[in-house]
Amino acid sequence: MKVLRRKHELTTEQKRLDVNLWIIALVSMLVYSIYAVIGSNLSSFFKDSSISVWPRLLTSAAMEYGIAGLGITLVCLLRRESFASYGLKKENALKAIAGAVISFFPLIIFKIASGQFEGYEPLSVMVSNDLHKAGIISTIIGTLIIGLVWGFFEGFNYAVIAEIVSRRHPSKSKFFDWGVLVAAIMGILFHPIHFDTLGIIDFIVTFIALYGMLIVRKRTGNSWGCVFAFIFIWNAF
Repeated sequence: MKVLRRKHELTTEQKRLDVNLWIIALVSMLVYSIYAVIGSNLSSFFKDSSISVWPRLLTSAAMEYGIAGLGITLVCLLRRESFASYGLKKENALKAIAGAVISFFPLIIFKIASGQFEGYEPLSVMVSNDLHKAGIISTIIGTLIIGLVWGFFEGFNYAVIAEIVSRRHPSKSKFFDWGVLVAAIMGILFHPIHFDTLGIIDFIVTFIALYGMLIVRKRTGNSWGCVFAFIFIWNAF
């Protein structure tokens, strides 16, 4: 019995990684729960052009950051870890970006072939049109905020979660990784799912994009590909 108990005891590092994952999960679920409760009211608020664009943008950004960004930030602060320790570094950055872009090719081709492509609009969110009408200064500052929240933090959030799960449940396979799988499934769950033919194809190519992007991150050890993809591709089509 003692041997069996010791075999299943978690190491200090495993316990630390579990706590990290719980912090990220609880923070994200808390903010998402708030959004689920008042989401319809928030959606109406975000779309109301009679209200200044700034409170709508900042509220939307706060909710987005709470779901995808706040948790990983708290973990890094708590553990005194830099973002660079999760792959934000110069080494292999171009390889990571190129690999991430290639991973999104099936999704891009599908969007164009299915007639869903209405123009390339990177960093396009609910308030973008009103933001562009608010003047050049507001457009620049607002776009930087959108890029930071919906681009940098959302993309990096997937990279950090994948890395933590991978450290907790390591895999020696080149093309399979538990962290990559979990993070890709998370992305799918936050993505609208339809069960018609186009919806199923969309599901598949979206999964390929996210899984491929994160496998590239694992192979290169660089997370800039994830950030690049979410700034220039994810919200652009």
